[in-house]
Amino acid sequence: MVFDDYFRCYPISMMPDTSRKEDANFGGKIFLPQTALHKLTMLNIRYPMLFTIRSETSGLSTHSGVLEFTAEEGRCYLPQWMLNTIDSEPGSLVNIQTSDLPQGSFVKLEPQSVDFLEISDPKAVLENSMRNFTTLTVDDIIEIDYNDQTYRIKILEVKPESRSHGICIIETDLETDFAPPVGYVEPDYQKLKEDADKAKKEKAMSNPALKGQGAMAKQINYKDLLKEAINEATKGKFDGEGIKLSGKKITEKEKVKVPVIDSDELDLSGPVKPLILPDGYLFFGYSVKPYKDEFDDDNKRESNQDSKKVVFEGQGQSLRNSKKRKDMNKSHPSIKDKARSPETIIIDSD
Repeated sequence: MVFDDYFRCYPISMMPDTSRKEDANFGGKIFLPQTALHKLTMLNIRYPMLFTIRSETSGLSTHSGVLEFTAEEGRCYLPQWMLNTIDSEPGSLVNIQTSDLPQGSFVKLEPQSVDFLEISDPKAVLENSMRNFTTLTVDDIIEIDYNDQTYRIKILEVKPESRSHGICIIETDLETDFAPPVGYVEPDYQKLKEDADKAKKEKAMSNPALKGQGAMAKQINYKDLLKEAINEATKGKFDGEGIKLSGKKITEKEKVKVPVIDSDELDLSGPVKPLILPDGYLFFGYSVKPYKDEFDDDNKRESNQDSKKVVFEGQGQSLRNSKKRKDMNKSHPSIKDKARSPETIIIDSD
């Protein structure tokens, strides 16, 4: 059995009960009277209840679900975008029949404005908005509300395909694809890249830090450092005076004058020249003082002091001029006191 009846259609904004107007107007469900619920229960219609809505004046049709059975008898209330889809005016006669739509697996959407691209997470917005829809039909332009702004989205394609050109999106995994929004023009990425590089180069060349006027240049006193570097570069390694072979001194006119560069008039905005340095060297743009570790300096000082210490401070003695030991045993008689043995011993033979 099929439910088939005629109603006068009106937009949801004309409902006497204003409690759910805003949410229902951005969805895909309609309001029917109590008599429709009684007929549906008698026909044992399976859930979810899906309907085909056809305009008697334009002949256009779409699909929807039902939200509540609270409308007046003989009336049905539709979202405004649904009235625009079937091209019906308030009070027009529409035919509503039960329908059986397949479970959808794919839908392709086309935003009707480039403003849709400003949404940071369109997938999450659509997932939340699709909870108010039961069906999707090809060529319908639905409306969703996000951040107090209305976005219109056209249904370009649905799968699986059927004669009704619609799908049911209740309790199904729906794959979503987006077409470029209406009015969207693909940008010229090559030109955008060139313009960005040009603007970046102009900004870098106009940087006041290159001329010693930036905040960092003031912090490190770049002008004075540059002057010191110029003086060191222009200062001669030999400051003596030259003398001719004839013995005469060189006059002031004959001396080679070294040009003096004024650092205030330097312009570093010209083309960059390659800086070729030996391996292991870095150029920072100003004089660098070598880092000295206080711990290493203390160790060096201690090592120098240790090297100056005298390890042996004793006094050497010669063996020939050595002094007699004071603790000699005086009980032994001195050798000088003993009588010397005669050089010749005479033996008397008598």
